[in-house]
Parts: sequence; structure tokens; C-alpha cells
Amino acid sequence: MPRLTLLGGVEEVGGNKVMLEEDGSVLFLDFGTSYSRRGRYYEEYISPRSGFGLLDLLTMELLPPLEGLYRPDLHPRPDNPDSLWESYRHRRDYRNMQEVAVRGVLCSHGHLDHSGYISLLREEVPVVTTLLSALVMKAVQDCSRTDIETEVVYAVPRVLNADLGVLEASNYRTVPARQRRFLVFGPQPGPEADAFWQKTPGSRGLEARPFQLAAQELRLGPFWVRCFPVDHSIPGAAGFLIEVGGMAIGYTGDLRFHGSSASNSLAFVEALAEAARRHTLVLLCEGTRASDDDHGPVTEQQVAERALEFMRGARGLIIADFGPRNLERLAIFHRLARELGRRLVIMAKDAYLLDAARLADPSLPQIGPELDVLVYCQPKGSYDRWEREIYGRYRSCLITPEEVGRRQDELVLCFSYYDLKDLPSIRPRPGSLYLYSSHEAFDEEIQMDFRRLRNWLDHFQMRYVGLPLEELEWRVPEEEVGLHASGHAPARDLLSLIERVQPALVVPVHTRNPWWFRQRLEGSSIAVHLPREGEDAELEALLD
Repeated sequence: MPRLTLLGGVEEVGGNKVMLEEDGSVLFLDFGTSYSRRGRYYEEYISPRSGFGLLDLLTMELLPPLEGLYRPDLHPRPDNPDSLWESYRHRRDYRNMQEVAVRGVLCSHGHLDHSGYISLLREEVPVVTTLLSALVMKAVQDCSRTDIETEVVYAVPRVLNADLGVLEASNYRTVPARQRRFLVFGPQPGPEADAFWQKTPGSRGLEARPFQLAAQELRLGPFWVRCFPVDHSIPGAAGFLIEVGGMAIGYTGDLRFHGSSASNSLAFVEALAEAARRHTLVLLCEGTRASDDDHGPVTEQQVAERALEFMRGARGLIIADFGPRNLERLAIFHRLARELGRRLVIMAKDAYLLDAARLADPSLPQIGPELDVLVYCQPKGSYDRWEREIYGRYRSCLITPEEVGRRQDELVLCFSYYDLKDLPSIRPRPGSLYLYSSHEAFDEEIQMDFRRLRNWLDHFQMRYVGLPLEELEWRVPEEEVGLHASGHAPARDLLSLIERVQPALVVPVHTRNPWWFRQRLEGSSIAVHLPREGEDAELEALLD
């Protein structure tokens, strides 16, 4: 019978790593980075030592000890891998995967708390996702520095420097990067998507693996997999329905019902409900906002309406600060900018991501002066190849910081906290508007960032709305609420989902409050299993 083990995402938001086992085969549902756990030990200037491969990640318990699953070139002693694993075989979550058939990783979307540690898996382990998610993940990696924790789509082989005793990147002139095998759901990739997929933006070559288009119902060993697009704050997000061993398993990934793709999430719920009528259904359900204190969603439409209220009367520059890779929010500000007779200015990374995502979703905004989308040319001593590619492609619609400063009344600038260093060149006029449309201050590091952000804005005498304020215990002023929509379903929508589907068993994941599920479903016919990280359980036994 199928067995279930949660190796991440237990009593935490993110870091999802779910393992299903049946008849000697294993299927993973996501394989993400746990940022809450990583943040206990590391920060921007203190990182795991890439020269020691898997060692730091295993020792600090950021990575489950699954012997045989990970890239052999990341063993700190490639000639003697046993010297690494003998230290971890006593751990509760240890597994010997050397004789196990790993059928793949179902990747729900491109946020790194769900996909990041795919970078550490053997390259031959297939990644199953949507075409749009695959393109997004490649764009994100192309624009990032090479690091063993971010090589989700293609990996740079490491070799041991015997003199120094550390792992190093192999010679870029002679050793190509190795691309992972991706099975994608969605439309047939066109030639432009194939060309983008099979190249890297750097000097290193690529041992490319073309997309494999997944059947509507994909068989991976004993697992039958169906993929359903869902609404979330990154393009390409999906949930999965798996049939194995006479039962069905639903996995929500991250989802919501208050964005422009809400109908996708509703269709997924109906598919789960239909499966529950035909089979015993186990539902692995996200619970980011599982709390009785949660008061329902702000919709993306409401964000647009509220933002327009503040932007309509603005004088000088308007800066819109929203989360990275949130192309739905970018499209909203593009629409609002045009409505106000302004042009949207996006960063080079946004342009690169937008171009990649449009290969699967042509409805996303196009770049060009006639389309009121300009590309910000950030002043730097040198540019990476992907940046030169973007600046060359969009030469006719580049705009410098100084030109932004001269045309403040004409523009909406998509900036974030990390771009504020350019404000001395732009010199926003006093009274210019900084509109914050992103996450709350949920930890001390982010609170410190907000303090610095306010210092910058106060220095330039900018007006700001939507910022969590320290004097309000990091809440947004009441009159400014509604400028951000969460990427996750609120508690009431989670409960509606479960009541509609009627699973036999709910397993909470991606939540700090798994007990909420048991409290709210008490007295119903739906059982709730609260997993312990690293403990495996036979699903049939959980249903007794």
C-alpha cells in the first residue's frame, strides 16, 4: 500500500518535500528550500559553503539524508561517498535510495520554497511541471548567480580540487552545464520556447535536454498523475491528482481563489471532488493562512481599484513595489499606468522573465514604447550576458535613471527595496508616491528592511502608502489596507475547498498551524492526520 513521508513543510510555511512510496517506487511532491530553517543559521552574507557540497546542508538539517538521491558531484569526497553518509544513517529521516526507483518530482510552481532544492537532485530525476513553470524557473536561474542551491533547471558540474580539498565549478570552456529532464503539461512548446530552453545566457555550453510533453494523464511507474493549473502569485502554478494503489491523492501546492485565474482553482476542486466520489481520497492541503484570525481575501481586482485611488492624484514619480515574479501584479500596474497616461518602467530581470513567460502565455504584457512598457537601464560597471541580451533587444525602449528623473510625471517605476540605491540618480521630487503592494513584515530581518526603506523615503520626502508601520505594530494603516492580495487562500476558502471535496483524510502541509484543520473538521466524517517530519506512514492505516 502507498506510504507517505513529509520531509519538509511540517509546521512551517514552505520547504515542501513530500515523498510517496509504492512497490519500490518513489514520487516526490515538490522539493523546496526551507527558508525559515535556513534563516536560523544563514543570511545574506553567511551562506552554506558551496565548496563542501552537501555537507553543510545535511549537517545543519536543511536537507533530508536520502542517500543515493543527490548529485554525486556534490559529495565533498567524491572518491569515498560513504564517508559522508555514515554520519547521517542514525537520523529518523534517513533513507537509502540507491535501490529505489525515483520516478520524478511533481513541482507545483517556481517559488523556491517549493522548487529550490531540486537543484541538489541527480539530473536524471525527472521534473514534472507545467510548461509555464518550467520557463519561469529557467528565467529565474538564468538571471541568478551560479550556486548549488539554485541550479533547478541546469547544473554546473563540480570537481574536487585535491590541493585545496574543496569542490569547484568545472572548466566552463570544456565542461557544459547539464540540463535536467523536464516533463511538461500544457501547450506544445513552439520553436522559440525550445530555443530559449536549450541555451544558457553565460559562456558555458549546455548539454540540453528538450522538453518532453506530458500526456494528459501521465504514468510514472505505479503512479498515474494529472496536473491542474491553479491560481497563485506566480505564473504556471499547478495542483496534482495522483492515483496509486487503489486510492487517490490530491496535492494543492499553493493556491487561492481571488486572482485572475480563480476559475482554474475552482476546476481543480471539482476534479478532486469527482475523484473523492470514485476513490478514497487523501488531500495534502496547504494552510499558509489557516487561522481563525484570518479575515478573508483582498482580491487582485480590489488591489487594482485601491491602487488607482492613490495613483490618480499623484504628482511626480510613482514607484510601485510588488513581489518578484508576480506578473499578474505587473500586468495590473501596466493597465493602471496606461489609464493614467503614464508608461510602466520595469527592471531587466522583469523583462527577461516576461519574455520567457510569454512563450507559454502570450496574454502577458509586451515590451515596447508603443505599448507603454520601458526597460530600466541600471548603471553598472559591467553587465551579465542576459542583461546585455535584454538591453540589446529593447534598445529603443531603454530608460536611464537620469531620464526617469526628468520624466517623473510620465512614469510608473517598478522598484523594490533592493533598487533604492539608484534614487540619488533619479532624485524623486518631494511628494512623489511610493506604493507598497507586497508582503507584510513577518520577521525581524524584514522589519529592519522596512525601517531602512522608510529612511530612504523620508530622506527624499516621498509619500508612501501600503507600508507596514512599526508604530502600528507592523500593520498597514487602516485607510491604506487593500493594496496587496495574498498568493494563498484564506482560512474560509480552505474550509470551503475541503467541504466541497469531501476527502477521507486531510494532511496539512505548508502551515504553521496544522491544528486548525483538526479543530475545524472535528465532528465531521473527514479525518485529519498531523504528520511528524521524517516519519513514514501507510496511508491505509491512517484511514482506520
